[in-house]
Amino acid sequence: MTIIKMFTSALLATALLYTGVASAYSPEELAKACKKPKFTDFNLSEYQAPSNIETAPEAEFFIKISAWVDPTTIQLKAKKQPLAFTVESTSTFHRIKAKLPAAFNGEYVRIDVTAKSVLGCDDKTGWLIKVAKPEAPAVTTEAPAAAN
Repeated sequence: MTIIKMFTSALLATALLYTGVASAYSPEELAKACKKPKFTDFNLSEYQAPSNIETAPEAEFFIKISAWVDPTTIQLKAKKQPLAFTVESTSTFHRIKAKLPAAFNGEYVRIDVTAKSVLGCDDKTGWLIKVAKPEAPAVTTEAPAAAN
């Protein structure tokens, strides 16, 4: 009988230990521990009435993203279309750089960026900009030379 009691005690202790380990990472606790990505230093002017600031055509822009983001998860879109970008990483942040395509000249454009942190939390943000139309080159006409 003592072997059965020892086996039962060991089984009970194992079950309690397993339950304690499994509940240590509940979804609520994981959410508290996970740091969402932070997006800062967007260098273009957002379009807002009444100032109506426009962005130069084909402007280059950058966005800083917190260092705890997995850089392979970064996605950048303009008008819901993927944009090509480069990533420069340091120990304190990732900087993504991109250029507005010429196709967006004269249009309103929503720029969206998404990323996941190393622990799995994700976040997104975006900015509305108005891209200016390129100025037409000045056309100069010369008067015909007088015939002698």
